[in-house]
Amino acid sequence: MARWAAAGIVGQIRDHLAGRIRRAMGKGPRAVATVIDSQSVKAAETVSKATRGYDAGKKINGRKRHLVVDTRGLPLLVMVTPADLHDAAAAKEVLFRLRLMHPEITIVWADSAYAGKLVDWAKQHLNLTIKPVSRPKDASGFVVLPRRWVVEICQAQCTHGVCCSAVSAVSVQMRRLYQPGGRVRRSRSSASSRWSTWAMRQWGQQLSRRVVIQPRLIQA
Repeated sequence: MARWAAAGIVGQIRDHLAGRIRRAMGKGPRAVATVIDSQSVKAAETVSKATRGYDAGKKINGRKRHLVVDTRGLPLLVMVTPADLHDAAAAKEVLFRLRLMHPEITIVWADSAYAGKLVDWAKQHLNLTIKPVSRPKDASGFVVLPRRWVVEICQAQCTHGVCCSAVSAVSVQMRRLYQPGGRVRRSRSSASSRWSTWAMRQWGQQLSRRVVIQPRLIQA
């Protein structure tokens, strides 16, 4: 599997399955609009300081998961960084990888953390249009925001290991990668490789109308 991933075969199979899922949903096989979000999660004290940091805004010492999904909630890219890395700084690498993997994408919906200079940079260097979706100023408590809710659901899956039909690519095994005590830290690309493997398994089951069984935890 590692050699397949290095040769790009895993990515091709994953994208083909995602295309079939999108067609079954009545969409085109390739996404042109996406949604980006990040989430900081705590890390255990045993986790290397080189792979974690302190998110002052969320008051969390750990890692940050950067996630890009299409408008149907199907994950396209996952990257993990220390939690102290600002969203806009990490987004440059995330969006650069996204452009290389999916040159057909034109629009990226995001929250206000991705506004400002990043919008001009993405347009100039990647020909991507970032469209911030801000929270209403008079809103209080939980508010479902247009566009952003699909990626927020997927973030919840990463954290809690919840399965649902539209965004079932992230499983309990992915949760181990980010939560306290997770020991898989080979590289930033390891997260993408892991979700690709589970995405292919679950999407394949969905296409064949088999029952999707939540995978058991596997030791890293």
